[in-house]
Amino acid sequence: MVAAERQLVHWRQKVFEIYAKVRILAQDEPASAWRFWLAERSRLYSVHSMSPVAQSERETFAGLNTYAYDQSLRFVTDIKSATGERVRYELGVDGSLTVEPFAETTELKAALGSELTLYRLIGYAGGMFLPFKDLTSGKDTYGGGRYLFDTIKGADLGTDNSGRLIVDFNFAYSPSCAWSHQFVCPLAPVKNMLSIAIEAGEKRPPAN
Repeated sequence: MVAAERQLVHWRQKVFEIYAKVRILAQDEPASAWRFWLAERSRLYSVHSMSPVAQSERETFAGLNTYAYDQSLRFVTDIKSATGERVRYELGVDGSLTVEPFAETTELKAALGSELTLYRLIGYAGGMFLPFKDLTSGKDTYGGGRYLFDTIKGADLGTDNSGRLIVDFNFAYSPSCAWSHQFVCPLAPVKNMLSIAIEAGEKRPPAN
């Protein structure tokens, strides 16, 4: 295995490890889980060769810029089946990605103005994907929106002891394309464009 492939494997393993620890902590200590998530991801972004932060900027990288933790933007919700049209993304040299709705939250409308749609990635082994946009998009946060879940990368917070989905916007993060134009990312479908400002999670990267 050559160096670049080895580094990619290591990057993916570290991201999975971070979220595995977060899912344990988030059950009873969500704020502690968030502090761990922020510190570990900031460290990874500052030193790893696969970081979306430009290599020339890593030595001076001061860590991810986020809102303060807000307990009121952590939710636990049931989900129900959902259907809808597939969404196809063209990802440049990475080809294309197709997703389809498979579930919808049931207890977030009062707080968010609408429910969130969860998408299944079409392809081998599938995966759960939850991107969203809100009124901070293009202002304090990346204009294309942010991600809450992307299980292909291990990014999800799991469920509570009764099996309900944990949706904590404090863990919302910018896609790689927010950091560099060399990346092309799938962005939030219309169904997940919220009419309120979600002042939690990661803010837009510097100079983006």
